[in-house]
Amino acid sequence: MIRKIGIDLGTSNVRIYVPGKGIVIDEPSVCALDVSGQKLLSVGVEAKSMLGRTPEAIIASYPLTGGVIASYKVTKKMLQFYMGRVFGRFRLIKPEIVVNVPVGATSTEKKAVLDAVESIGARRVYLMKSPLAAALGATIDTTSSTGNMIIDVGSGKTEVAVIALGDIVASSSVRYGGNKFDEAIVEYVRKKYNLLIGEQTAEQAKIDVGSVLNMKKDLRMEISGSNTITGLPESILIHTSDIVSATKPVLNEIILSVKQVLQKTPPELSSDVMDKGMVIAGGGSRLRNFEELMTKVTGVPCQMAEEPQLCTIKGLGIVTESIDQFMDTLIWKAK
Repeated sequence: MIRKIGIDLGTSNVRIYVPGKGIVIDEPSVCALDVSGQKLLSVGVEAKSMLGRTPEAIIASYPLTGGVIASYKVTKKMLQFYMGRVFGRFRLIKPEIVVNVPVGATSTEKKAVLDAVESIGARRVYLMKSPLAAALGATIDTTSSTGNMIIDVGSGKTEVAVIALGDIVASSSVRYGGNKFDEAIVEYVRKKYNLLIGEQTAEQAKIDVGSVLNMKKDLRMEISGSNTITGLPESILIHTSDIVSATKPVLNEIILSVKQVLQKTPPELSSDVMDKGMVIAGGGSRLRNFEELMTKVTGVPCQMAEEPQLCTIKGLGIVTESIDQFMDTLIWKAK
């Protein structure tokens, strides 16, 4: 009998944690619906494979943007689908659900998440600040009086936070993350090579040959798209140096956010951060040499968390295992 679950409601992925079972859902947060928006045709991996390939009668899209809900109805349908996968056709009890929200979310954005999760049959909903969840999942002792700093680079946002005594002391949240990297690569390839590529192609290039710093060995891969002048299919070789140049403007926004948090951090906690270093989490951070760049531009040692893309759901899992322990300092209780 499942009484509690944790949901990482991410821009690119939805992950669900069940105590005693671990992560039971890890799927793209993509939905394909008919053009009327009434009928859900597919969700997850299958729906993601449809992006950029659908006929006029089908719409495939991400219902979340920047870590918050962009389409309430589609998000609700997606959550209902995944809850059916977790609980099966018959559900005897309503579970308590812990779900993450960006630290920079507005009260309206928080309420949208709360309402969407309540509507799928939750007995009680708890909203948890994403950087706190990521810090827990990265095995950071958030209750310590000494300061810890985390950089959580998601697909739709980057959140930077200094944590002490169970809560956030200084933070910043910007709508720059993995998806912005993909968009920047698409734009760069269009301008430099007169080639129009899809964001999935850009994402694959980022994963296969991407880096935030130039490397001794310049990796390369072949990508295909449409020539913007002739309109005909064309293939080119894209290099690591291309990805470095393309992603630089997005990285500059993330670096600025990190520096702003460091400047806002009280001196005693700044000393702790300097001693311990910063921890990097989030799937958007999995570009080669990311931690090396952050160390270089801030002067503070950085290290990548283990399985950075899973830190948030692991942290939510820790909370679902013992909600009472985190009630006062880590989560907002929804009435």
